[in-house]
Amino acid sequence: MARFPSLTRPHTTRIAEADSVAVIGLGRFGSSLALELMNSGVEVLGIDGNEEVVQTHNTLLTHVVRADSTKEDVLRQLAVHEFDRVVLAIGGDLQASILTASLLLKLKIPTIWAKAVSDQHGEILQQLGIHHIVYPEKDMGQRVAHLVRGAMEDYLEIGENFALVKTTPPNSILGVPMSQTGVRANYGITVTAFHRPGAGWTYTSLDTVLQEGDHVLIAGAPDRVEAFSQLR
Repeated sequence: MARFPSLTRPHTTRIAEADSVAVIGLGRFGSSLALELMNSGVEVLGIDGNEEVVQTHNTLLTHVVRADSTKEDVLRQLAVHEFDRVVLAIGGDLQASILTASLLLKLKIPTIWAKAVSDQHGEILQQLGIHHIVYPEKDMGQRVAHLVRGAMEDYLEIGENFALVKTTPPNSILGVPMSQTGVRANYGITVTAFHRPGAGWTYTSLDTVLQEGDHVLIAGAPDRVEAFSQLR
């Protein structure tokens, strides 16, 4: 195991005691997640087995180290067991993902998020005891499919029967107070907020009057919000 001089046990322990996250696996998903955490002010310990990947992130994360996450002694040396939140972002090596997940559970990490590259991979992680499993490729594919199929500008499925969508309002409800549009009764959706150029996002009320150029955030069943977004 190779370590960077800046990553010593005392430093890592201090990170673990703060508002911090350990990210294991710095591929496309892990890297994007780690950098976004850093941008939001969260300290990140990045771990990856590839020297080139580690060097690339060396100045981007709080600490980064090349290490084999399938070794319990390595994880303990890096004080991973002292973190409250760990993201297991290994996707290309299923054996490494499963072995690392098992060790994180053994170390009794309170909150573990794990990436799965297939339904079978996810089922194995779930059987091990991982409760937070994400499917980045699958979820993004489904999201983009909805965007391609409709007139939506953004789409977020909350569960099997509920979604949030950003779109433009149809002409039929422009210039009319929301209380008179009947969108919930007629379309089975709720207009929760609207965006007006120069004014930002605002919650809607019964008195809200939408104008041309506005964007709306609507909520409801996936088929209902998709159908509403296609109205013009």
